[in-house]
Order: sequence, then structure tokens, then C-alpha cells
Amino acid sequence: MNPIEDREKDVEGEENLSVIASPSSSTTGDTYIKTPLRSSTLVNSLRGCGLSNVRIDTENLRQNLTMTQYLRCAMRDSIRLQDLITEETRTIDSVDNEITAERTPLVVFINPRSGGRHGPVLKERLQHLMSEEQVLDLVDVKPDEFIRYGLKCLEMLADKGDTCAREIRERIRIVVAGGDGTVGWVLGCLTELHKYGREPVPPVAIIPLGTGNDLSRSFGWGGSFPFSWRQAIKRTLYKATTGPICRLDSWRISITMPEGTIVEPPHSLKQIEGCTFDEDIEDEEGLPEKIISYDGVFYNYFSTGMDAQVAYGFHHLRNEKPYLAQGPIANKIIYSGYSCTQGWFLTPCTSDPKLRGLKNILRMHVKKVNSSEWERIPVPTSVRAIVALNLHSYGSGRNPWGNLKPEYLEKRGFVEAQVDDGLLEIFGLKQGWHASFVMVELISAKHIAQAAAIRLEIRGGEWKDAYLQMDGEPWKQPLSREHSTFVEIKREPFQSFMVRGD
Repeated sequence: MNPIEDREKDVEGEENLSVIASPSSSTTGDTYIKTPLRSSTLVNSLRGCGLSNVRIDTENLRQNLTMTQYLRCAMRDSIRLQDLITEETRTIDSVDNEITAERTPLVVFINPRSGGRHGPVLKERLQHLMSEEQVLDLVDVKPDEFIRYGLKCLEMLADKGDTCAREIRERIRIVVAGGDGTVGWVLGCLTELHKYGREPVPPVAIIPLGTGNDLSRSFGWGGSFPFSWRQAIKRTLYKATTGPICRLDSWRISITMPEGTIVEPPHSLKQIEGCTFDEDIEDEEGLPEKIISYDGVFYNYFSTGMDAQVAYGFHHLRNEKPYLAQGPIANKIIYSGYSCTQGWFLTPCTSDPKLRGLKNILRMHVKKVNSSEWERIPVPTSVRAIVALNLHSYGSGRNPWGNLKPEYLEKRGFVEAQVDDGLLEIFGLKQGWHASFVMVELISAKHIAQAAAIRLEIRGGEWKDAYLQMDGEPWKQPLSREHSTFVEIKREPFQSFMVRGD
């Protein structure tokens, strides 16, 4: 007998949830819930991981998750051959072909290199709980390939009159087992469905395997991979089929720099032709005639300054000495120690003041809520890092923006922060000590603005490089004395759909 099946017998049967509840919302005709600003706690983290006292019947769960065989095989073959397999090759099985109101099939994307040594075993467990064809290893199958061939195969079969394919296409949900970067990768690929009118767009649930897991925390899936994951994984999959759906803003970032700039951007930034910036801001003499541009999408945050510099150094250290970082806890310890060596906590007195605050190299414009005009926002002298935050879970669950009182919101002209309100919260961090107090939530960060769009102009001068990062992916941006580098952030017209896990 399969050893996995043996282990299941100890956790099944006492409480048989034989009726798998239909999802409280689906991607068609839903009443979507709004996700308020909330702090992350240990209890919420454990609940998000599925650590409750509820037993899930494995067989009923498997029936609810698994697609009919001929459809999942057709999707698998379409992806493997990168061709649409829509021929009638199945034998009719009335039981297999029946789609009941309770069935909500899942497709799982898993990064087997995440989650420490548990990645391959988790993959095996997931395949046992549904089917091998529905668990996609990101090493072998990329999200865009699934959308281009696997999902398209379902759509073409549905167009030919296959009611089973139509029902599955309308009810299918996605689970991503990985860190924030992996989740963002899948969300970005799903956005393509909006552009081509291929709706409904499947909502996404999360199994947190990364270090920070801020996306997972924000939607109730917890901040870490649970120690008792063998039992928790069934409850996680159950909640992925029944959890309510909410919306998430996504943000398009465009970066333009002088031609000839040598930069190594993260994989989420792609080089494009031309410039996509608004031209209604005065004083554009900093933009040269010949330029190169990159753009991409982020979901959590964009930042520039000392925090990005520390992240950049840490990533290079980890790549050079991978044996130092064997898991999330080790990563956090090394990251904290590394930040102490970068001058954020104690800047030498001999350092030139022109090389400290971002005010010396940065000019910022924003479009505020319900405004179409760009407004110049002064950069505070003491600020050494600026963050534009969407999720309000930053640095492994911290809330640097804070839970602001209504009187303060009214005084500053702010509104209560939501993940789907079309606004980014912009705040500053002064130095390491200030950032440390912010991270333990003893104080709030320095509030700068709320914005529907952001425009940054970065000019070198005495600075040779700036450091930027988006959703945990840092890079070094070379600067020019003669010409500026421009960063523009705008909200994408389409929102992503997330499944709540709490």
C-alpha cells in the first residue's frame, strides 16, 4: 500500500465532510468581498495554514477537486505538444462526465525548490489528492503555457458543445504553492485572459512556501509552511474550493533610462520599445532623445533607497554562498545581520551628506485620488528609503502604514487603505533604527502620500547608482549626471481575483 495512504488513515474518518460545500462565490456572478487593512498575527497565520480541528474526508475531497479524465489528459497533451488537442478521443462514462454543483476542480502550480526539503514530497502528496495532470511543476510547465494551451483546450472543447468542459472552465480555480514571486508570476500570466476576453479568470489560492509570504498573509493563507503540513494540506485545498473571492489591484511599472545604460533588471521586468510616460509634467529636459525602457507588474510594493540596497546585497550574498540560506528562518537571520553592515544603522561621520538622503537624487510627482493632475510631493530630508505599498503586509507581515484613526485620515486627506481601492500608500523610512521600530509596529512609518499614479525622476549627481526593488526582487540602477532615469507607476485596468483562506 502507498505509504501516503497509510498516513491518511490516522487523520480521516472521524468527521466526514461528505458534502463539499459549493463555493460562496465564483468568478461569474459573484458578490466579491473587500479586503480591509489588517495586521498579521500568529493565530491568523496558523488559521491561514489550515490548522483547525476539522477533519476532511479524502475521497470526497478528491472527487470534488479532480477533473474528468479525458479533459485533464487533453489539457496535459496540449501543454506537452504545445498544440491544441480537441479531438473526440474519450469513451462516454456517465459517472465521470457528471458535473455536480459541488465540484470545483483545482490546478496547482508548485515550485518544488521552495519550502526546503518538503517541496518534492508536497508535490507527491498533491498528486495523490487529485491527479498527476492537475499538479504542474513550474520547472516543466510555465503558467503562460498552461493558459495558452491547457486552458485554451478547455475553451475550444466547450465551444464545440462539450458541457463538461464548459462547466469545468467556469468553475476552475488555481492554487500556487510557492513564494510571493511565484504567485505574482502566475497572476501576471492570468491577466492576459482579461486582455483577450477569455473570461472568467480563475481565482488564485496560495500555499505559502516563500520567506516573506506577504501575499499569502494578506489573504488569510498564513505566513509559513506549517509543520503539520500533511494534515493541513487537505484543509488548505478544501478552503481553496470554498473560500470567498476578493479583488486585488495590480500595478504597471515603466522605467526609462538613457540608451547605453547597463542594467540587470529582475525577470519580472521586460524590455519594451518606446516610452509609455505621460507628457503632461513640466520640465522634461532630463529625458534624453535615445532611451531604453522596461516594464512589468507588481502586486505588493515598489521601493527605492537603503532597503532595496540591503535586499540587493543579501540576494547577491545568498547566490554566492547558497549554503548560508537553507530556509526562511536562516534567511531572515542573515538578512538582519547583513543590514547592519550596509550603513543603514550607523552612517560614518565622514560620509558626504549628499550621499545620504534620497532628497538629493529624487523628485516625485503623484496623482491623488479622484485627480487627473500631477502634483509635486517634496521628499523629506531625513528619508533614506521610500516604499509604495499596495498590500499593507511588508517585510514578513508587518504593517508600516499603520491602522490610522479617522481624524488623522481626514486631516491628511487620506482614505482607509484597501487592496482594491486603486491607491498606493507611500511612506518613508529614515534609517535602520527607525525602520526597526516600524517593523515591530511600535511606530508608523513616515506617511508621505496616497497616490493613484506615481512618477519618480532620479538624477545621479554624486550618486553613481540607485537601488530599486519590486515585490522582493532588487536591482542596481546605474545613474547619469546629464540625464535622468524615470519610473512611472500606474494601476492596471484589470484586477486579479484571489481566494481568501480565512
